[in-house]
Amino acid sequence: MQLQDKQFMQAALQQAAKARDADEVPIGAVVVHQGEIVGEGYNQSRSLNDPTAHAEVLALRQAASKLGSYRLTHVSLYVTVEPCLMCSGAVLEARIGRLVFGAREPKTGAVISTAETLMSPRCQHHVAVTEGVLRVECAELMQSFFRSKR
Repeated sequence: MQLQDKQFMQAALQQAAKARDADEVPIGAVVVHQGEIVGEGYNQSRSLNDPTAHAEVLALRQAASKLGSYRLTHVSLYVTVEPCLMCSGAVLEARIGRLVFGAREPKTGAVISTAETLMSPRCQHHVAVTEGVLRVECAELMQSFFRSKR
């Protein structure tokens, strides 16, 4: 694991904390281009009343706007939790170069857990995937959030 990966995952965890503080599922994401964060987001589906307002989608929108292109081939997306099917689709559509995520999501994760959407031989674009960066911290944030709801 690269030191830089840990630093950017820490930034994603800060975004996830914003989601938790807003009583949203605590998932955060940052988009990195040439060592600089160009997009960030946290889950806001409830507060925005928007089922697509996941951390990844919001971060990708911001990055695309800042970089002036919807094709984000030279960026890395850091996410605290394995992306769902919708977000995996967004990663493919944006042509992300690299996805880094912290914890697996056994119920809805669509990168490894329930489906291998980014690794399908049918996909025209292939994404480099790194998992497990700050896994314990990412998983604990989710687990503590849902424990507090029970």
